[in-house]
Amino acid sequence: MSTATEPTAAATPGSREPLVAMADVGKSYGNVHALRGVSLEVYPGEVTCVLGDNGAGKSTLIKIMAGLHEHSEGAFCVNGISRNLASPRAAQQLGIATVYQDLALAPLMSVWRNFFMGNEIRRGLFLDSATMRRIADEELQKMGIHIGDLDRPVGGLSGGQKQCIAIARAIYFGAKVIILDEPTAALGVRQSGVVLKYIAKARDAGLGVVFITHNPHHAYLVGNHFVVLKLGRVVLDAHRDEITLDELTAEMAGGQELAELQHELRDVDPDATVAPDHPETAPAAPARSTDERRP
Repeated sequence: MSTATEPTAAATPGSREPLVAMADVGKSYGNVHALRGVSLEVYPGEVTCVLGDNGAGKSTLIKIMAGLHEHSEGAFCVNGISRNLASPRAAQQLGIATVYQDLALAPLMSVWRNFFMGNEIRRGLFLDSATMRRIADEELQKMGIHIGDLDRPVGGLSGGQKQCIAIARAIYFGAKVIILDEPTAALGVRQSGVVLKYIAKARDAGLGVVFITHNPHHAYLVGNHFVVLKLGRVVLDAHRDEITLDELTAEMAGGQELAELQHELRDVDPDATVAPDHPETAPAAPARSTDERRP
């Protein structure tokens, strides 16, 4: 269950209301500050890319938006109302769906069973399998996903197809905001392209997409808004027309820290090689035969 306070001040005429807005949000675990002063807005019809290295705070940000953890500081608003999400179900009821890397799919179950897992349609005491197959096929077709046999186990599909099924499922069950946790991290170039295409489809359908990634090239292909986290703080917040791919890549690579490292290594010659001219690299003496070792 989520708790709500009074709505925030109305936006000026002609402006858009964000679906989700964070203002100076922080999260502490004892003396450890996982997030500090993070501000972020997610608008319908936009892809907001959150980038950062390991330990930057991306996972904590996901958990707050998904209702797994409550924030310790700042304000977290959904549809203009300040919220404290106490559970993932509370987030889902507000239209926030999260697609994690493990996808929460059952590999041995069919495509249509996975699509309705936890939300099965029943006719009396029995599952209405015909209706669920039809709806799953229609919704996947809307996303441009052509599976063919919906009775085949999900485990036999490609990584890109699995991601797309999870996205289509979230949209069908009322998501207005979709959080994608590193959806291309374990995929090859071709399958990553498939997932990025469906991220763009979700955006074009009017959803707010939060794309969590460490890959600036993937982010720049579909992103409208870029936020880079480092050690729990926002170090970059820019829209697409304010930043180039090279600038985004440089920020992800370390920005000023990378420049300082290059300065420290200015005397290192990357073309230099050292010949293996050391006694320890000499060929080992041949082993003595069994006859030679006998007394």
